Amino acid sequence: MKNIDLAKKIKELRSRKGMSQDELAEKSQLSLRTIQRIEGGVTEARGDTLQRLAKALNVTPDELIDWTESEDRGFLVVLNLSALSFVAFPILGIVVPLALWMLKKDKIKYINETGKRLLNFQISWCILVMFFSIFPIVTQIFHIGGSIVRGFQIFNLGAMESFILMVPILYVVNLVFIIVNTIRSYNTRKVFYQPAIPFLR
Repeated sequence: MKNIDLAKKIKELRSRKGMSQDELAEKSQLSLRTIQRIEGGVTEARGDTLQRLAKALNVTPDELIDWTESEDRGFLVVLNLSALSFVAFPILGIVVPLALWMLKKDKIKYINETGKRLLNFQISWCILVMFFSIFPIVTQIFHIGGSIVRGFQIFNLGAMESFILMVPILYVVNLVFIIVNTIRSYNTRKVFYQPAIPFLR
């Protein structure tokens, strides 16, 4: 995105709210010179500066940034697809999307919302996979929680078989969610990664 686009957007929002550059500088805790340089298109607001301006103008960073639809959709599709790395190793389903999200955080429209939802889902999914993979082994070694294992059954299978079957089921569920949300991102619709523990808010 060109500096001038962001400059126009900030100036327009500031004027709409009846704020002077001095007031915006005070409210965002930035210097007046910084505000002038940003609105003049000399400096591009990024990271913490962008967050402060967004907060002062009562908007989200995503609303300040105005990327074209194709740029937006393209990277969001890649972000969703990057979670497929869980197939090679579960933790990669977190690490790869996290790296991509951090790379473009606050630079692409809707990336924060998509990234957080995707990562929350992948972290929650990893916890479940670890639970169903490790818990039966722990119960066998330490003879604890056996009643939980015995009480868990799928398709009239034995308790241990049911626990083991849950892992491939969880893999299929994750795969389906990634594919569905990749399509939703391509069609500029909000992603749906639920249920998930909200680690990132």
